[in-house]
Amino acid sequence: MRLVWQLLAVAAVAFVGGQGVAAVQGNWFLTLVLGLLTAVVAVLVYGWVVRRTEHRVSVEVGREGARAAFGRGVAVGVATFACVIGNIALLGDYTVHGAGSVTGAMGLVGFMAAAAVTEELLFRGVLLRIVEQRFGTWVALTSTGALFGMMHLLNKDATVWGALAIAIEAGGMLGAAYTATRTLWLPIGLHFGWNFAESGIFGTEVSGSGGTQQGLLDAGTSGARLVTGGQFGPEASVYSVLLGVLVTVAFLWLAKRRGHVVPRRRRDVPAGSVATLPR
Repeated sequence: MRLVWQLLAVAAVAFVGGQGVAAVQGNWFLTLVLGLLTAVVAVLVYGWVVRRTEHRVSVEVGREGARAAFGRGVAVGVATFACVIGNIALLGDYTVHGAGSVTGAMGLVGFMAAAAVTEELLFRGVLLRIVEQRFGTWVALTSTGALFGMMHLLNKDATVWGALAIAIEAGGMLGAAYTATRTLWLPIGLHFGWNFAESGIFGTEVSGSGGTQQGLLDAGTSGARLVTGGQFGPEASVYSVLLGVLVTVAFLWLAKRRGHVVPRRRRDVPAGSVATLPR
């Protein structure tokens, strides 16, 4: 039941926070504040429900090393997406029309922070971590990555290819980032950095969500759907998939080197524990 209670607790915060952010859409300041507040409350609730259901401290969202791990994640996310846009631009399929909106970008900081934190807590903090304890790392990465991609089929301009691309590039990359580090702060930072770069910096569509808020650049893509991702956005681009796979492989190599890959249920490790895994 711990999986159920943890999912319900974090999902409740995500739902209430999401409704609040949607209600103030168009007001960049309130979007920023409510988005950041949702992210903070989600982490606190996650820590509380883990303590209640697993009787342990949630070290995966602990304060020690959080800032550095989050910063590294943001850097990797922004750099990876910048490479995606760079490749699309080299083909002439990405065009900058002019400056965007600084206040719009600030609002996107809150929106993307809430999304990154709640989704990582749900998919990596709860689902991947608990499935991994019973079935091992590979089953956990595959199943939660597929579920993460399927979730994006609910978006406004969703496509089957877009959902599959998300499952491969994001589900794999974010899950591997957690597996390699055993902290949620790095995948949270990576998730935030990628999404904010996509909309807040380069002004493109995020996962077919149909967002209208403008980032720092007023820009757009045009050309072959396989290259640009079409209406779903650059996450459905073949470049996103290829670069996502490369980053995933790098994190998995690091995870294996650190001994973090769990082949089967570790009976010598208490359920829910990550503190005793080698680092």
